[in-house]
Amino acid sequence: MSDAPFRPFEDLLDRDAALAQLREATAGADDGELFLERRRSEILSYDDGRLRTASYDASEGFGLRAVRGETAGYAHSTSIDEHALRRAVATARLAVGAGGGTLADAPPRTNRRLYGDADPMADAAFPVKVDMLREIDAYARAADSRVVQVTASLAASHQEVAILRPEGDVYTDVRPMARLNVSVIVEEDGRRESGSAGGGGRHGLLDLLEPGHWTKLVDEALRIARVNLHAVPAPAGVLDVVLGPGWPGILLHEAVGHGLEGDFNRKGSSAFAGLMGTQVASKGVTVLDDGTMPDRRGSLTVDDEGTPSGKNVLIEDGVLVGYMQDRQNARLMGVAPTGNGRRESFAHIPMPRMTNTYMLAGRDDPADMVAGLRDGIHAVGFGGGQVDITSGKFVFSCTEAYRVRNGRREEALKGATLIGDGATALQKIRAIGNDLELDPGIGNCGKAGQWVPVGVGQPSLLIGGLTVGGAEA
Repeated sequence: MSDAPFRPFEDLLDRDAALAQLREATAGADDGELFLERRRSEILSYDDGRLRTASYDASEGFGLRAVRGETAGYAHSTSIDEHALRRAVATARLAVGAGGGTLADAPPRTNRRLYGDADPMADAAFPVKVDMLREIDAYARAADSRVVQVTASLAASHQEVAILRPEGDVYTDVRPMARLNVSVIVEEDGRRESGSAGGGGRHGLLDLLEPGHWTKLVDEALRIARVNLHAVPAPAGVLDVVLGPGWPGILLHEAVGHGLEGDFNRKGSSAFAGLMGTQVASKGVTVLDDGTMPDRRGSLTVDDEGTPSGKNVLIEDGVLVGYMQDRQNARLMGVAPTGNGRRESFAHIPMPRMTNTYMLAGRDDPADMVAGLRDGIHAVGFGGGQVDITSGKFVFSCTEAYRVRNGRREEALKGATLIGDGATALQKIRAIGNDLELDPGIGNCGKAGQWVPVGVGQPSLLIGGLTVGGAEA
């Protein structure tokens, strides 16, 4: 693989020949494109005092799609040449048949740039990266004698895409990504607990390599681990819950965000299907999906169909006002694409996906929310969760949570899970904090076997009557 700029129509394919093949594939279709990609990525993992993983991956290929109605024909190849393209045309045409559709208008053009195009992997030599991971390990162990294991990982990638439309337009995007994660395990009196922290975005590695950045991550991971060392089993029952700002927005992302993606609503399989224009959340709740935020992990200059990303309002003052759309679902629902057509790679077909999904701040003081709890939980950090899109039911585990009694935050809790459904939870929001935060740049989202980077965020929220699963009967 070359490190030269990705120029598929100069170096790999004749543009006119590729366009002729694409037009053959999409003759009589409603839509389609040729998606070309080159991606390079690097992961270094330092675990238990040694470099455990040092991997480098390079790939390139194309995906050819022809769409007619609800059907899409898709073929992909790791060989970017006219022979592979001709074979892909035959596969894609199966979705079109005799044809008879009218080709959708091309996406609008944009000159906006939300991030740089430099390769993050080139920001530092390999030994420099390893030395930083080694320093993280040493710093964590020196900070607390109870540390028994440290894991630090550094990941960077550089993705280049070119999208050829049947009209002849080409849309390009160069997407950097960098991320640093730290996890520690501490032991006291035979009990072991962990804590983790991380961050990143669509930028270079230089900021992540600075001690002023990574020491904060290590300190935060240690803080969480120390808290959990003295955590007691969580209660079980129906309790009022205050969610912290920032990363707890992952609950919003999963429990609400997926239900607002266009394909689920077009097919009637979302809990929010058919509710456009109705009150689906408490007054004051405004939720956006915004792919236009500079340097954010979920941002895109253009999506994987060439549509410029948008700042899309989904719920406004509690009223459902929009869905996230790719081109196919938007056309079938009679609305405009929103810049949410995303795919994991050239080997995957695009679908409606979130970018950066967050709730706007309110006017309430987060301290007053906690002070107003008679008996409840303050959930500050979240781990994994599961969601059923059709019903909206979710189960999320807390990585940091506290019991609140008579307005006082008391013992830390271990094993707390929040159980509910997104539509009901939105209706039970009683207070919205004035402390909106975005996550530090660590999110990945899975859907239909595809994974893409995303962002989340929210202010502190008071939700009444959530089911809490815990160890106490």
